[in-house]
Amino acid sequence: MEPLIKLTSRAVPLPLANINTDQLFPARFIKKPRAVGYAQYLFHDIRRTDDGQLSTEFPLNQEKFSESKILVAGPNFGSGSSREGAVYALYDSGFRAIFAPSFGEIFASNCLKNGMLTARLNADAIHQIQTELTTTENPELSIDVAEEALITSAGTKIGLDLDPFQKHCLINGLNEIDLSLEFDDAITQFESDYRKAFPWITS
Repeated sequence: MEPLIKLTSRAVPLPLANINTDQLFPARFIKKPRAVGYAQYLFHDIRRTDDGQLSTEFPLNQEKFSESKILVAGPNFGSGSSREGAVYALYDSGFRAIFAPSFGEIFASNCLKNGMLTARLNADAIHQIQTELTTTENPELSIDVAEEALITSAGTKIGLDLDPFQKHCLINGLNEIDLSLEFDDAITQFESDYRKAFPWITS
């Protein structure tokens, strides 16, 4: 998994509350293999008009925010079902970090498993950042995971409160399998000792 240590990128504001995983990745696309490209299904329904055309009012459809790797969202982002396809769609669209006042718990866990940062900021800070991204010609943010810092395009530095385990996984690019392999030597030694102690079981 690709480590996330520092990141400077365009950032897109999404001032909507309670975005759930079905809005992120509608259920009717779940059976499609990821190989077809899940990015095309991100926010599929809410980013379109009633006639199916992309809405120019939806931030992710605007040229100013194209190729953004950072999303600044509203409260309770990623609520609803536990579908990991919602995270895949974000990751396949290039996103590596999401800021919001709060997240769906399972969604945040799935993000970490896929190398994406989720960080909580209070509602006032989120509103300030969203406003700045909307009004500036350079909608850019910088993240330093190790230093737990977010820097806006205006130079404002905002501290992040990251979980130590989250930092460890992101900085080292570790998923659940990688975490297990960190104990490979201990596991191998245990297996060897177990075979010696109980040869009738392992033979």
